[in-house]
Amino acid sequence: MLRRIGLIGGMSWESTATYYRFINQMVRARHGGLASADLLLHSLNFREVVDMQVAGRWDLAAEHLAESGRALVRGGAECVLICTNTMHLVADEVEKAAGVPLIHIIDATGNAIAAAGFKRPLLLATRYTMEHGFYRDHMMARCGIEPITPEKADRDMVHDIIFSELCCGVVKPDSRQRYLDIIEKGRAAGADCVILGCTEIGLLIEQRDVSLPVFDSTWLHAEAAVNFAEQAVGKPIAAE
Repeated sequence: MLRRIGLIGGMSWESTATYYRFINQMVRARHGGLASADLLLHSLNFREVVDMQVAGRWDLAAEHLAESGRALVRGGAECVLICTNTMHLVADEVEKAAGVPLIHIIDATGNAIAAAGFKRPLLLATRYTMEHGFYRDHMMARCGIEPITPEKADRDMVHDIIFSELCCGVVKPDSRQRYLDIIEKGRAAGADCVILGCTEIGLLIEQRDVSLPVFDSTWLHAEAAVNFAEQAVGKPIAAE
């Protein structure tokens, strides 16, 4: 029997749908053709969350997601995932409120990079994730890896494409090329791999598009959730 996974989603629902697909594909591959995950999903109104982000009200956002986490636990969730990189800025508050393990997207991504032997990833993400420092600080402290980010104009472009296109389900070939150009600049600056550090970016680019190794945070986060779900009740949680 698999442990029950709790997903705090809707940020955006485009990538939350990817989480649902990835998790169930992994469970089916590991446990047989009719197996699927035992999970709960609370899909938030992303418009409300974005308004809090723009206003800098991370305190309100923390409580909003914390209540979602508590609701999932009341429904029997044995772990919680925040299905977005940016909102891991409030991950500690959400985990404390939920009272169950929070499967952290930065840990899942950083551990995969470290295990593969890379040291200098280029981080592509929202402006908040690239500029607030929480992502870099957490990855450095937990995984010994310090991501680099594009220059400001390119950070703005990456952010705008995420919110105006990918979160709305719009995928444009010219936007893909803009991202690839930014990745090439990162490679020239010494990046040895790329983090798809927004859960929507995998809708736009994938490994076959990029010359550098790509680490898709959505896939790695989903994999960490399935690994947790497979652990026997009462067994210590292994490091991801």
